[in-house]
Amino acid sequence: MATPNGPSGATPTKPMLRALAGEAVWPPPMWLMRQAGRYLPEYREVRAQAGDFIRLCTTPEMAAEVTLQPIRRYGMDGAILFSDILMVPWAMGQPLRFAEGEGPQLQPVRDAAAIGALDPAVVVDNAAPIFETVRLVRAALDAHAQKVTLIGFAGSPFTVACYMVEGHGSRDFAAARGMAYAEPLLFGTLIRSLVQATTGYLLAQAEAGAEALMLFDSWAGMLSPSQFRRWVIEPTGQIVRNIRKVNPTIPIIGFPRLAGPMLAEYAQRTGVQALGADTGMDLRWAASAVGPRQALQGNLDPLALIAGGMALETETRSILGTMRGRPFIFNLGHGIEKTTPPENVSALVRLVRTG
Repeated sequence: MATPNGPSGATPTKPMLRALAGEAVWPPPMWLMRQAGRYLPEYREVRAQAGDFIRLCTTPEMAAEVTLQPIRRYGMDGAILFSDILMVPWAMGQPLRFAEGEGPQLQPVRDAAAIGALDPAVVVDNAAPIFETVRLVRAALDAHAQKVTLIGFAGSPFTVACYMVEGHGSRDFAAARGMAYAEPLLFGTLIRSLVQATTGYLLAQAEAGAEALMLFDSWAGMLSPSQFRRWVIEPTGQIVRNIRKVNPTIPIIGFPRLAGPMLAEYAQRTGVQALGADTGMDLRWAASAVGPRQALQGNLDPLALIAGGMALETETRSILGTMRGRPFIFNLGHGIEKTTPPENVSALVRLVRTG
């Protein structure tokens, strides 16, 4: 079993793993959500060679190259596996395609027969190319960038279920949320299947060499508190417990986007080591709401990164000033936008490195 940054129980030396272990590292380690993506010309070259997005995600040499591009260019402290949260339903057997200009398109699952046809037990076999990507990236990082932490990830069950039920992206995911209210037993069946599939998927990433794991719950903030507890906190906590039974040392970051005050309960009940904070989160409040050794990660507005200049410097220094003295990983409050100038990312790295 791969262990994070050395033998089990050893004190971590990589900056990000130190922060995840509860240390107030300064200057803080940093990486950016979607740091390997469309804003980079080198990414666009590889994407054009792949042709199809799923082919890019499932061709280990290409996916590894894309994962490593921002590490070479910027020297980030974290390298996140290049993939997509919808590779889990794809591996379960749900038809998936990515249409240019339209985003992901899935065959919706809205009844017991469609949900029953999905098989969480085959995810690890079907996603084998993704784990090979993890192995390739880990080998490259171990050889050339020993301070960089490799992050594996998956979508959390509620967010992934939103796409599976809706069949595409949406402003409100009314079909999925409606099923959760009107047919909670059916929706619960889908969530339980995703808990099983996601557990296996993340454990396989850890086995292949991921040193930390992240769960993205991008649409958690659409739920009422009672629904948030049922469909976000409970499934996430179950995945964390499942992982802990097999790999008790690997750190896990939870990102319940737009959770607001529910972040405190999420932090207490899920068992994650770190909490991702979205752009709208008040970091001073978040620091008081979570445990003193639970790291926070965030939360620069991606539009401030596009703006650059004084706006970028002001926002960055405000975040750094607020988080100094506690476990913290600098990041964005959501994924990097495709119109982001690469030189602005370079400027951000310099700002964070100087503290």
